[in-house]
Amino acid sequence: MDYIQSIYKNILEGNVEEVLSNVKQAIDAGLGAETILKEGMIPAMDEVGKLFEEGEFFVPEMLIAAKAMQAGMQILKPLLIEADVEPIGKVILGTVRGDLHDIGKNLVGTMLEGSGFEVLDLGVDIGPETFVEAITEDVDIVGLSALLTTTMPAMEETIKAIDASGLRGNIKIMVGGAPITADYAKEIGADGYAPDAGQATILAKSFLD
Repeated sequence: MDYIQSIYKNILEGNVEEVLSNVKQAIDAGLGAETILKEGMIPAMDEVGKLFEEGEFFVPEMLIAAKAMQAGMQILKPLLIEADVEPIGKVILGTVRGDLHDIGKNLVGTMLEGSGFEVLDLGVDIGPETFVEAITEDVDIVGLSALLTTTMPAMEETIKAIDASGLRGNIKIMVGGAPITADYAKEIGADGYAPDAGQATILAKSFLD
């Protein structure tokens, strides 16, 4: 049985139980966690992003696929740590102060994780000082989310706080959320803007280059 192909197919179809079963079978068959991640899961999440871009997938399909991928990752994570597999980069995510929306942020986090990033999700209603405290020297990217026009200024405050802390030099800041535009991102000093989770993943990878 081609476990990698099954994992790929079942992530795309959002079959949580099948993905769990396939990952366990692949491990029992002697496949390494890194192989399962890099040959099965990452290509599947790349394809999910591509299908979303092409209008074949919509948010519900993305969420279902992401849930299946996350289920498999729960099994793989300890094995990847044990095997000392390095993530391709580290991202801090959070919804800014005053905003409690998290569906978009969560989806971005899952897509990034599915692409090989380590993700530290701070949650919602996060103040600038909490973002600053979370930045360690291994952090590559900070992602800020806002869904309300009233909380957009908190994005700028957060970026200013990161600048003032002297930590900006080594990291890139990306922003997203329904009211955010590329122009607004530029205006507040962000390094990039992504309209959706698929684009956020592409943007994050481009920052590493």
